[in-house]
Amino acid sequence: MAERALRGTRLGATSYENDRNTDLAPRQEVDYTCTKGHRFTVTLAAEAEVPMTWECRSCGATALRVDGELPQAKKGKPPRTHWDMLMERRTVEDLEEVLAERLEILRAGRRRRSA
Repeated sequence: MAERALRGTRLGATSYENDRNTDLAPRQEVDYTCTKGHRFTVTLAAEAEVPMTWECRSCGATALRVDGELPQAKKGKPPRTHWDMLMERRTVEDLEEVLAERLEILRAGRRRRSA
């Protein structure tokens, strides 16, 4: 008879246990609101560290905790540009010399073509 009860079911895909006589871990519910006005609740463990931001379930935007403030932005280094890296290796006088050399080469090449 037990064989007939399990026939046609996907074993392992679903659990046949119930929640009776089990103690669930303590939980807390945290409310978030995104910039587009969507409000939703996330259930977390009671001892979990609650993040200030969460991805909105509706639109994917960054949602802020209802009772929280925006986290402080970390100070970071400004991105280095090609010009910054070049100025670390050369002085303005060096660059002017290189420019003069390259212009002379270009002018000499044009003179040969036109002659």
